[in-house]
Amino acid sequence: MQTEYPFQVRWGDTDAAGIVFYPNFYKWMDDATHAYLTAIGCPSSQLFAKQQIGVPLLEANCVFKRPLLFEDRVIVQSFVEELQTKVFKIKHVFKKNDQIVAEGYEVRAWTSFKEKPKAQPIPDDIREKMIPQMEAMEES
Repeated sequence: MQTEYPFQVRWGDTDAAGIVFYPNFYKWMDDATHAYLTAIGCPSSQLFAKQQIGVPLLEANCVFKRPLLFEDRVIVQSFVEELQTKVFKIKHVFKKNDQIVAEGYEVRAWTSFKEKPKAQPIPDDIREKMIPQMEAMEES
């Protein structure tokens, strides 16, 4: 399963040249990750409120291919690319009119905040929801 996070570029997302200021891509990847977790039945707010579980960011990268401008409509397609015991890598593909404008990823750890933050194994029921998504992307 691949999720889609749509948005429209706002005036405040752009720099003086009218092009999206690059840190916004990282903000949108974060938003897309939380939308992904919600889509697989694990809204971040409920994970934290009920289980004191979060998915802090360990690494992020983004490659910019084409500029985005004010009022552009964009879809971020997200899917798990790598799945380890406690860590997952989620890929984000930014598209405008079916054209890739940027590609990035985040590496996140399944983490308990009950005491001192500590990475925990991703529960089997969550892993099962992530694994088919990886396979679906490899086939396409």
